[in-house]
Amino acid sequence: MFEKYTQKLELPKILEILEQYCISTIGKSLTKELNPSNNILEVKHLLSETTQARNLIDNLGNAPISDIQDFDKISIQLDSNVALSCQGLLVVARLLKTSRALKNYFDAVEDKSKYDNIESYFQSLYTNLDLENKIFRSILDENTISDDASSTLKSLRRKRRSLESQIKENLNKYIHSSTYSKYIMEPIITIRNDRYVIPVKIEYKDQIKGFIHDMSYSGSTVFIEPISIFETNNEIHNLQLEENIEIERILKELSVSIFPIKSNLVTSFQSIGNIDLIFARAKFSFEYNCIEPAINEDKIITLKQARHPLIDKKSVVPIDIEIGKNYTALIITGPNTGR
Repeated sequence: MFEKYTQKLELPKILEILEQYCISTIGKSLTKELNPSNNILEVKHLLSETTQARNLIDNLGNAPISDIQDFDKISIQLDSNVALSCQGLLVVARLLKTSRALKNYFDAVEDKSKYDNIESYFQSLYTNLDLENKIFRSILDENTISDDASSTLKSLRRKRRSLESQIKENLNKYIHSSTYSKYIMEPIITIRNDRYVIPVKIEYKDQIKGFIHDMSYSGSTVFIEPISIFETNNEIHNLQLEENIEIERILKELSVSIFPIKSNLVTSFQSIGNIDLIFARAKFSFEYNCIEPAINEDKIITLKQARHPLIDKKSVVPIDIEIGKNYTALIITGPNTGR
């Protein structure tokens, strides 16, 4: 309906500028959906949102908005009751953290009645500090579960590290032994096929009893697992399997605790996007020295010191425009559009 006019007014370029003030991916996507409205109540409400957000910034500083990426994908997994990965759980934890930060931000407001048009977005934010802390405590990064995720995991990893230490001590005897050191290509301990091995010169491969797991590209080195560490390597392998099972259990347990609150998380995610967009409009209005216009239904437009936001602020010449009272048509010329 408005496309012909929005293109002439270069609204898409204005929205591109507005998008730069958004912090979150969802806020940026909501910017692309903005369109003019001829509903006076809607227009007044949106203008009031912007003004109230600007007043909040003046009083409390910028809202603590963070980008929550990939939540849409996580939401689909939650719909299917699929256990989340470390990455997915961290997305949920960051969403909870951002929701809590925004809620605390708005809770600092003394007279919330002054922010009635944006209060609902903050009130709809879901927080769960216990779950948030549990996820952050259990997951170190997108690929790593913390030892503290469970007592079983901590015990398994402690045993594995002890055995790995024993193996390294055993292999170091080969590397630094006067008998075997001359057979070693490099004084290092490495891993092949999830087994600890040492690099042995090909011509001495029969001098060390064990199992060959790999050969160098040049063919000059073989990687041997000495028979003396075979059983210990087996124990480590078995512990690793148990550890993987425990990690799967931990991820499933954390995911199951999220399934019942999926709708709350979706609402929070949407509210964060709306808050981000509203505050982006507020920051835009501050940057361009805008004010909230008074809307009337008398078809009267009065603009004072109006400027086109796409014209450089240093060169634009503000002008006063009035239409609807003494005349209903204008021929526009002058320093901003004339030739």
